[in-house]
Amino acid sequence: MAITKIPAAGFTGNNFRNIIINGDMSIAQRGTSTSGITSGNTFPCVDRFTFEPTGMGTWTVSQDTDVPSGQGFAKSMKIDCTSADASPASGDLLQIMSKYEGQNLQYLKYGTANAESITMSFWVKSNKTGTYVVNIYSPDSVRLIGGTYTINSSNTWEKKTITFAGDTISGLDNDNNTSFQIHWILGTGSDFTSGTLRTTWTAYTNGDYAAGQTVNLADNTANNFLITGVQLEAGTTASDFEFLPYDVNLQRCQRYFQFIGGVQNANQASGSSTASTTSVFTIHYQTTMRSAPTHSFSDMKITDDVNYDKTISAIAASNSSIYSARVFYTHASGATQYRPASLQPVSTSSTSGITLNAEL
Repeated sequence: MAITKIPAAGFTGNNFRNIIINGDMSIAQRGTSTSGITSGNTFPCVDRFTFEPTGMGTWTVSQDTDVPSGQGFAKSMKIDCTSADASPASGDLLQIMSKYEGQNLQYLKYGTANAESITMSFWVKSNKTGTYVVNIYSPDSVRLIGGTYTINSSNTWEKKTITFAGDTISGLDNDNNTSFQIHWILGTGSDFTSGTLRTTWTAYTNGDYAAGQTVNLADNTANNFLITGVQLEAGTTASDFEFLPYDVNLQRCQRYFQFIGGVQNANQASGSSTASTTSVFTIHYQTTMRSAPTHSFSDMKITDDVNYDKTISAIAASNSSIYSARVFYTHASGATQYRPASLQPVSTSSTSGITLNAEL
């Protein structure tokens, strides 16, 4: 009797056509909201999407449940202005960014006559109507291409589609570094709008970067911007959004960032005390990471289940790969050398644990 193979739930016949990771905004390993953001290249909550203000007010970024009705989405990323800047300095810039590895994009055939066009689609909602710019930038070649979209109706979910030509001149490096960046511009100073929007791939210049942008999302504390359903795919038409199972989406995000913890007194790693004030642990990652990650911790303790239970204070040394890390922690004196020990969260807080960062 022939056996019929049933595809995994949520998959179609053309899997992983979406270049974007976590485009439905469902994964937020760092927490669901960050407030008081004034600068920096930060991941405030939603995985794989950074928020980058340069001198344009104060912001709260959150994972929100406001989504377009009947489209299958449960989460969005919300940008909310809490301190306004109605007159940006010339070098100010406000944007959302997402970055991708060159080795995953070789099928686009950039740098050849057969370079593929790509089409971006997403759902967006804002009280600020007007024209916005979205760019694709390659740090490998220092080249970019841009497009515009218009939010027509205030506080209404709208779907936007933009097609970008392929780059026939410059290729993408075949490695695990950043080769592709997507920039959604939300506001800018005059340095970035003095040129001409580049609708074909050309060398980067500041003046062309946000040319055509008419909206300053930072001009009033009533302003907000929500986005979800982000898809970028080869071709000149936008297909329906590719929903992946939650566990698959999470694992793709964990290639770049992992949080291990959040369960009070649960053993997160096993090791032993090497001296009265140091202990060593091997931390096994939940999936292979993009590169050897940087390691940090918050509210973690060492316990040997006999008579020692102390909060760790520092990392004395670490040696990590893309698979695991061997970490020496410093803590208060009193541990017994060579005695087996556990590494545990102090509390049930969502930040009590170990973080592993291999972001682009």
